[in-house]
This record gives sequence, C-alpha cells and structure tokens, in this order.
Amino acid sequence: MPDTLLLRVPSMKDRVSPEEWRMRVDLAACYRLAARYGWVDLIGTHISARVAAPDGQHHFLINPHGLLFQQVTASNLVKIDQDGRKLQESPYAANPAGFVIHSAIHMRHEEAICVFHSHTVAGMGVSMQEEGLLMASQHAAFFFGNLGYHDIEHMESGIEGRDILANDLGVHRALIMRNHGLLTTGRTVAEAFQIMHTLERACSAQIAAQSGGSRVRRMSDKTCAWFGEFARKATLERSDMAWRSLLATLEESEPGYKD
Repeated sequence: MPDTLLLRVPSMKDRVSPEEWRMRVDLAACYRLAARYGWVDLIGTHISARVAAPDGQHHFLINPHGLLFQQVTASNLVKIDQDGRKLQESPYAANPAGFVIHSAIHMRHEEAICVFHSHTVAGMGVSMQEEGLLMASQHAAFFFGNLGYHDIEHMESGIEGRDILANDLGVHRALIMRNHGLLTTGRTVAEAFQIMHTLERACSAQIAAQSGGSRVRRMSDKTCAWFGEFARKATLERSDMAWRSLLATLEESEPGYKD
C-alpha cells in the first residue's frame, strides 16, 4: 500500500517530550530495519518500547495495528498503557492481545526498555526443535548462559500467564518461545535489535547446517562460555556503534520513518 493511502497522523514531534520523540524515532527505525531484513509476518508480531509517564508510571509505544512494518513512522506509533489501552488520539488501534507478551516483560524487567518479538522462518524452525539452539556457531555461542525458553502452552492463559513468561526470561535478554518464535529485550532499541540480529543469524546458520545432512559439530562449553561472557559485557556498546550506521542507511533510503 503506497504512503498516500495511509491515514494522516499529525507530527508528534512538538506534542511529546524530547525523550519520547527520540524513542519514537528509534522504534520506527527498528520497524523499518526489521522489514528490510525480512523479519516480518505481515501485520503479526510487535516491537515495543517503554517511555516515562508524568505520573511516574510507564507507558508504551507499539505499532499501529494493521500496518506493515515498512509503514511505521515515529508519529503513527500508538501510545498505550500496561493493559494495551490507547492513551493518545490516533486513527489507528493497538492490538491488546499482541501486547500481552510485551507487557509481561516490560512490567517485570526494569531494564527491558525495548521488547522485540519475531516469527521468522529460522526462528520458528529452531523453536520447533527439541534441543533448541545448538552451541555450534559463534553466533549461537553468544547466547551461552544468556538464553531462556518458554513453552507456547502458557500463552493460552493470556494476561494470567504473563508471570510465567517473565520468569522464563529470567535474567536473560533473549528467549526462544517454543513452537512460536524469538524474543529479545534491550536497554535501548539498538540493543534489542542487535541481540535479535545475532539470534536470528544463529538460528539461520543452524537450519542451514542441518539441511546439509552432515552431523553438526558443536563447540566446547569452555569456548562458548567465553563468547557468552563477551556478549554480556559488550553488546550495549557494540549495538550503539552499529545503530549509528544503520540509521544512516535509513536516512539515505527512507527518511520518512522520522515523520
């Protein structure tokens, strides 16, 4: 659908705090980049970000329900509360059911500023495997000791199942939702994107290796432990460096994400 058919949303730049606007720009960029990398499922899945509220509570930004990721802009992001209810006038709705996964993490993990959920083919493929992510590539090793697992059966509980999801994430920043997909969190939008990029490549490499028919060679726990510790210490700094370059590519090709 061309941009001319989208519902007009007035710019939010002068209607929100500078901090919220910066978050809106980063989150819109994340949606556009997810589309560019092919991590999309039509209008399914979400990326959310938490912003401060005047009353000391937390509000959340999420994509307008019904738009493709490549149609998200900083201004058409929808602001909602922890129950998924809209807090600002917008021609678009949020998807409360889709926000259940995100609210579970945001509400229990203070550092989870951004929550990124995907249904990629590789991510779903690994989530369907009994052993989950194999420690057989460098990208997978970054998740040694840094990855949780969650059974899809708990999603039937809806809001009542949020505690189980948050507990399964634990202290990690990445989660494989069995038979479902992937989830990452970040102290910044950039960090959540970086971790998803690494996890997605680990899953893609695993599926590619298994498709060759040969036995997959795994790495030693000692080697994986080194990579896992490196990831815990360096992901935030590395994500900031990559993010600046990623934003520069968007600025050249689709600057409308900042509208």
